[in-house]
Amino acid sequence: MYVHVVHVQQPDCIVYAPRLDFPLEKTGSKIMNPHISVPRQHAGPANFGSTPATRSSVRMPRFFKRLFKFPQMDFEMAIWEMTSLLIAPKKVFKSIYYHKQTKNTWHRPDPSFTYLLSFFLLLTAFAWGLAYTPGFGAIMRLTFLFVVVHFIGSSLFVSTIGYFIIGRLFGPNGAAASLAGLRGSRGRRRGAAQGLFTQPGEKEQLEFGYCFDVSNRAFFPLYLHLYVVQFLLLPLLTRSPSNFLATFLGNSLYLSALIYYTYITFLGYNALPFLHNTELLLVPIVIFVVMWLVSLIAGWGIVMQGRSVEGLFWGV
Repeated sequence: MYVHVVHVQQPDCIVYAPRLDFPLEKTGSKIMNPHISVPRQHAGPANFGSTPATRSSVRMPRFFKRLFKFPQMDFEMAIWEMTSLLIAPKKVFKSIYYHKQTKNTWHRPDPSFTYLLSFFLLLTAFAWGLAYTPGFGAIMRLTFLFVVVHFIGSSLFVSTIGYFIIGRLFGPNGAAASLAGLRGSRGRRRGAAQGLFTQPGEKEQLEFGYCFDVSNRAFFPLYLHLYVVQFLLLPLLTRSPSNFLATFLGNSLYLSALIYYTYITFLGYNALPFLHNTELLLVPIVIFVVMWLVSLIAGWGIVMQGRSVEGLFWGV
C-alpha cells in the first residue's frame, strides 16, 4: 500500500488518502471491495472454530468424556457426599440443586463417586474372597461380581427403570400428579419432558444421568450394611438357625439397608421440582417393616434360612 497526495479544488488544502492496489466495484450507489464478503441477511452465528451448527444436537454426555480425566475429578466432594449420605442425606441433594442453578443440569458429570465406591467394593471383595473363597481365580471373579454386576449393573438397571417410569408416574401428566392430599401441587411445579441426553438451555427434563446418580448414592448405604457390616458380624449371624438374636440382627440389618436405599432414592427424585407426590416412593418401607415383623414372629432368618450370603457369591 502506497500513499500519494491528492489535490482538491480548495486552495491550501491537501488530503492524504491510501492508494489501493486492487480495483473497486460499484454496486448501486456503493463502492464495494470484492475481497470483503457481505454479511448474509439470514446467516447463522459464526462458529469461530467450534462445532458446526449442522452437527447433531445429541452429543456424548460429559460423564463419559471425563471417565479418564482424573485430575478433573472432585474426590473430596465424593467423600463428603458419602459421609453426608449417612448423617444428613438431604444435604447431598440440596447441593445438587445448587449445581443445577450454576450448571443448568441436574446430573453431575463427575465419575469420582463411582470410582471411589468401586474402589471400596474392590477392597471388600478381596476381604470376602480371602475369607471365604479358595483361590485367586475365585477372588477375581468375586471382585468382578461385586463391582461390575452388583454395583454398576444394578445401578444401570434401577436407573433405567426410574428413567422410563418415574417421569410417567410423577410427572405433570402422570398418575401420581392427580392425587390430592400429598405435598406438591401442579401449579407450583413445572412440567418435565423425557430426554436421555439433556442439552443446556432446554426445558426441565428427567435426565438418565441424574437417575444414575441417584442409584449410585442409594447404593452406598446398602454397601456398608451388606458388604461391610454383614462381613464383620457374619460369625454371629450364622451361629444357629434357631438363635433369636442372630435372626433379629440379620433381619434388622437387611431392613435398615432397604430403608436407607428407599429413602435416599426418594430424596433424589423429590429434589426435582417438576415431579409430583414423590412421597409415594416411600411406600415400600411400610412393606419392608411388615415383612420384618412377620419374619421375626415366624423365626425365619434371611441370613441362615434365606441364604442371603450365598446370593452374594452367586456366579463365583
